[in-house]
Parts: sequence; C-alpha cells; structure tokens
Amino acid sequence: MTNTASETARSPRGTGARRSFIQALSSWQLYVMALPTMALLFVFSYWPMFGAVLAFKRYRVRDGILGSAWMNPLLRNFQALGSADARQAIRNTLFLNFMFIIVGTAFALTLALMFNEVRHKTYKKITQSLSFLPYFISTVVIGIFASGMLNYENGSINGMLAALGREKIGFFMEAQYWPLILLIVTIWKGAGYSSVVYLATIAGVDAELYEAAKIDGASRWGEMWHISLPMLRPTVIVLTLLAIGRIMNADFGLFYNVTQDMPTLYSTTDVIDTHVYRLLRKRGDIGISTAVGLFQSTISFVLVLISNYAARKIDDSAALF
Repeated sequence: MTNTASETARSPRGTGARRSFIQALSSWQLYVMALPTMALLFVFSYWPMFGAVLAFKRYRVRDGILGSAWMNPLLRNFQALGSADARQAIRNTLFLNFMFIIVGTAFALTLALMFNEVRHKTYKKITQSLSFLPYFISTVVIGIFASGMLNYENGSINGMLAALGREKIGFFMEAQYWPLILLIVTIWKGAGYSSVVYLATIAGVDAELYEAAKIDGASRWGEMWHISLPMLRPTVIVLTLLAIGRIMNADFGLFYNVTQDMPTLYSTTDVIDTHVYRLLRKRGDIGISTAVGLFQSTISFVLVLISNYAARKIDDSAALF
C-alpha cells in the first residue's frame, strides 16, 4: 500500500519532467544555433579565468602556468597595489570613472530628449548620425587631434590665446587641466552612442500616454518630465550598473594616447591600466599584472552587487538580477 502511494505521488512529477525533456528536444534547432555563441563565451570569458592563478605564482615561461612556483608569501604580487603610485592610480580610476558615469549619463539623457523633440526627420537623422560618428573614431586619432589642439607651440587653442593677447598654456605640463579635458573627450566620443540607446527606449513608449498628456494640457516640458524620464529610468539604471561593473577598468587607449603618456600628467591621469602597462613594460612581471587585474575584477564584482541591491530597492524591475 505504501509503495503504491509513493509511486502514484512520483508519477505526475516524472511525467512532467519527461514532457519538459521532450519539449526541449523538439526545439533542438535553437540549441544548435546557440552553440557557437556558448563556445565563444566559454573560450574568451570563462577559460581565461584559469590564468588568474598567475596572481599567486612566480611565472616563468619555460615552466608554464602549472609548473611555475607559488609565491612566498602567497599574496606577494598584490603588494604592488600598496605603493604610492598604485594608490594614486586607483584614486584616479575611481574619480574619473565616477565623473564619466554621472556627467556622461546626464549629457546623454539630455541629448536623447532633445533628439526626441526634433520633428524634422531629415535634420533629426543628420544630427543623430553626427553625434554617433565619434564613437567609431580610434583613440589614436583622437590623440592626434588633442595634440593638434593643445600643443604649446602651434596648438589651435594656444594660437587663439596668443591672438587675444593671453598667455599660452602648457597643457601637457599642467596636470590640473586634464580631468576636464578627458571628460570633454569622453562625452564627445560616447554621448551620441548612449543617447541612441535612450532614444530607442523613448520610441517604445506608448504614444497614447503623450496624447493623454496633451489633452490634460501638459506642455512639452511636462511630457518629458512626467512621461519620458520615468520611462527611461529602468534603462538608465541598467546602463549605470553595467558601467559600474567596469569602473575599475579605464579606457587604456584614451588615457595613454590622448595624454601621450606624459609623466607630468600622472598625478591626475594615471589609472590602473596605464600603471600596470608601465610595470609590465619595465619589469616584465606577468604575476603582478595578473594580481592587479584580479583585484580590479573583484572590486568591480562587489560594486555591481551593491549597486544592483540599491537598484532593486529603487525599482525591482530595473535590477539586473
């Protein structure tokens, strides 16, 4: 009697499992299509994680990853993060990236709302294309542009200052100007791309909401404030969370090419990526580079968890997980 009852209780559950398995087999084409993506994700995202073990080893090429000796003490490679230059690079990375996220998001939102108010289709397409174009320009080219504008002898900005009877500025010798310069370059390069993402979100808003607002006598500003911005909030939160996940990683090309790696600018422009590059170039120590990369990833992961928790408190539907 007991065995019969237990078999009866297990029967529906087993039948449901078999049904789910059969349904999965019936859509096997979708799984086959996903295989290349899954393989690339594994090869380029998960398999390299094995290399994190180098952060705890004294790596030698002839011994390989597995054959290289462990550090003694084990965390010796992480001691490079305690130097004054490393602490300065960490502060600069956090400060500059936080500034880029806050100001860049505000600027991209403003640009998207402005584009949404443009009614002339041809003009709208032209302005969107022009704002999106800098995203595809290499930082090497941007570095050449910056040099042509900021050069002390024949830069265009110093040329205008001289024409106005003002004293020239040695931009590549004065570190205090560069947080603002890098902010302007970052916004110019990336705001157009982000604004297109926000504009696509606005395009998906139900038009009846705007029509109802007009009937109620809302102005264009009222429509933006009470409809467009609230609808954009989930997208803003998701993109901000993704940006926070990369907050310990700076754009190496931007900080290396635009500043031309000038030692006089390190106090405000040296970030973790450029600092590690110089360590690797001078010492050739892969273990230290791996340790710093592992440190970056760990801090970014913790920041994403904290930010996602805060986002869930603000808007549960906007959280990543």
